[in-house]
Formats: sequence, structure tokens, C-alpha cells
Amino acid sequence: MKRICFGLLALFFSITSYGQKEIKVEEAKEFVGDTVKICTKIFDTNYDEASKGSPTYLYTTAHNPNATLTFIIWGEKRKFFDYKPEKDLKEREVCVTGKIELMKDKAVMIIEKQSQVDIK
Repeated sequence: MKRICFGLLALFFSITSYGQKEIKVEEAKEFVGDTVKICTKIFDTNYDEASKGSPTYLYTTAHNPNATLTFIIWGEKRKFFDYKPEKDLKEREVCVTGKIELMKDKAVMIIEKQSQVDIK
């Protein structure tokens, strides 16, 4: 009986974790440390292949450094995408689910895999 209850409890938490809270881009700094869903237009992009970690930056609301939130895809994670994020997401509406972090006092969300990004 304990196993069944534990199994049902684990199933409940795994299902509810997919229903992340959706927030606005402007609220990102208020949710540092939380996993949320943000729907927004990608204003600009930059694949900085020559920099350490070869990051791809997806800027919301403005060019860097004025972007309210920046999505980052590190170089080693690009292999998990079947498209080029810096080209195929620019000026597109997307919903991204992930954890909000601070980097140099700016709100960022690290994208680890393509399934975190829903292109509208």
C-alpha cells in the first residue's frame, strides 16, 4: 500500500511540474530561481561562436545590453537543436520554459534543449 501511495504521489508531482507558471518578460527579475514559462517575441539574436562557451543569445524587447530578458543556449547544447536558433528564432514569437537566473545583474534563462522552446 505504501508503494502505491508513494508512486501516485511521485506521479502527481511529475505531472504538476509541467504546468509552469506563465509570466511576462518584464516580471522575470521577480522570479529569479523559479522555473517559469515566458511567451515573447525574440527581438534580436547573436551567435558568439568565438567567445568562451560559444553562446547563442536570444534577446527580448531590445538589443543587448537593454534586453529585459536574454535566453542563452550554450555551444555544447546547440547539437540538441535541429535548426539554427540565431536565424530561425529571430523576430519570431516563442514560449520558453526554464529557470530564471541572474547574470551580471541581468535576467537570463538558459535553454538546454529544443523542447523548452515552442515556436508560435
